Amino acid sequence: MIIKKKNTKNKEETQWEERVVQVKRVTKVVKGGKKLSFRAILVIGNSKGQVGVGVGKASDVIGAVKKGISDAKKHIINIPVTKYKSIPHPIQGISGAAKIILRPSATGSGVIAGGSTRTVLELAGIKNILAKQLGSNNQLNNARAALNALANLRTLKQTANDREINVERLYNI
Repeated sequence: MIIKKKNTKNKEETQWEERVVQVKRVTKVVKGGKKLSFRAILVIGNSKGQVGVGVGKASDVIGAVKKGISDAKKHIINIPVTKYKSIPHPIQGISGAAKIILRPSATGSGVIAGGSTRTVLELAGIKNILAKQLGSNNQLNNARAALNALANLRTLKQTANDREINVERLYNI
């Protein structure tokens, strides 16, 4: 599903694409028996370096998906994407027991990742990357671990500013 959102600052339209990663039927045991509800995990992104992961719970699937979309919009992050549609450096991300290793890859290699990590990377606009999931098969934790890794990415310019040195000096080290 593609959502067109009009940006008032630049007068351009940003296309947000959303994908449902998982819809799970969950139960809660109450005094009268079992209460059924649905949990939906969604990823939303614009393929230009912005992506978010959200979770929604409701008594019906449509309601859970709507809540998941609004939750994903609250957790959108910006990612530094290189001109080769990759990431600037290797990085690890952790969420719960899930651990993700992301490494930049050569141009034309594509997105080498599985599960919810692949969805997060594709919607972020990354085209050349290698990813490995370690520790857990939980879809939500893997998606959040990928988001954690992407949020911790830094460009050379940011690193140089933090160290209060010139960017050219980073190349010589």
